[in-house]
Amino acid sequence: MADMTAPAARPANPRFSSGPCAKIPGYSLDLLSDAPLGRSHRAAVGKDKLKLAIDLTREILNVPADYRIGIVPGSDTGAVEMAMWSLLGARPVEMLAWESFGEGWVTDAVKQLKLDATVKKAPYGQIVDLATVDFDKDVVFTWNGTTSGVRVANGDAIPADRAGLTICDATSAAFAMDLPWDKLDVVTFSWQKVLGGEGAHGMLILSPRAVERLETHTPAWPMPKIFRMTKGGKLIEGIFLGETINTPSMLAVEDYLVALNWAKSIGGLPALVARAEANARTVWEFCAAHDWIANLAEDPATSSTTSVCLKFTDPRITDGAAFAKAVAKRLEKAGVALDVGAYRDAPPGLRIWCGSTVEQSDVAALMPWIDWAFRQEISALAAAA
Repeated sequence: MADMTAPAARPANPRFSSGPCAKIPGYSLDLLSDAPLGRSHRAAVGKDKLKLAIDLTREILNVPADYRIGIVPGSDTGAVEMAMWSLLGARPVEMLAWESFGEGWVTDAVKQLKLDATVKKAPYGQIVDLATVDFDKDVVFTWNGTTSGVRVANGDAIPADRAGLTICDATSAAFAMDLPWDKLDVVTFSWQKVLGGEGAHGMLILSPRAVERLETHTPAWPMPKIFRMTKGGKLIEGIFLGETINTPSMLAVEDYLVALNWAKSIGGLPALVARAEANARTVWEFCAAHDWIANLAEDPATSSTTSVCLKFTDPRITDGAAFAKAVAKRLEKAGVALDVGAYRDAPPGLRIWCGSTVEQSDVAALMPWIDWAFRQEISALAAAA
């Protein structure tokens, strides 16, 4: 019988949730002591903090100087919805989906905005063939499928001379993957993903082409106040200087600043990308060494380095959903991995967040525990047979 002894080493931080994600290494609430609590976000101190968050975002992500960066309400969802409601309708649209959040944007475009969009979908573990996409249309897509563990490998398929806008939900990619800014007109993300910030706030990044569209296109539908980025046909520049549309949490802003400064201190984007890649590689190597588990992503070129999704392949497993839930529950009960079950709409399995705030040593320590939990559950199946 295989050794059923639990591994000796344990992850120092068992938080592998895909959002909200692990805080930065060494995190403490004491790091938030400079937050201007009880002060107006319109006071000088509040404006300065918000502007600094925008400036550090630009610096670390290498966002071009002529792109606007705004802090908006509603997390990444709010940012994507603002972009779709404000920009779509001027040209034909292609909606691309390879996971549940991309499916959500399809629903909003087709059923809420009632656009006659071309919809292209790929099953979990795959992405749409970008060579088939017409980028003279406006194209909406996710860079990294948080619930499916697949990502766009690069921006090579997006033409530099495209006529349409590219609207990219990059919420689990920003700060962990290189984004080709010249190929992206709108980029959105949220604070609680790769940098482990707090929720409720989204980032909306606009290219000059996107700004031009905003100033020349009037949507056919009523525009909610919270989505309005223009006045009198001109961009409301204050939104992109830290003058937020509604009241932000200055505590959450301080938390984001702490994460941004940590990112800068370790070497910026190259270091963040390297950390995520090392974490993901640890999981991939574990899968390669065990024939009962595999990456949900079918093509290594499009395998996510943040939301690594896994599937159990052992033929003895007859109820994949129940088995995966039991493994995840056993890992949580052991205190070695929290929130690692697959997303509710995704195929059964595990989802290990490998973003830049996660330590590679913790990912490495978790792998033997997954092996242990698997063997425990297989043994329980055999005993019940």
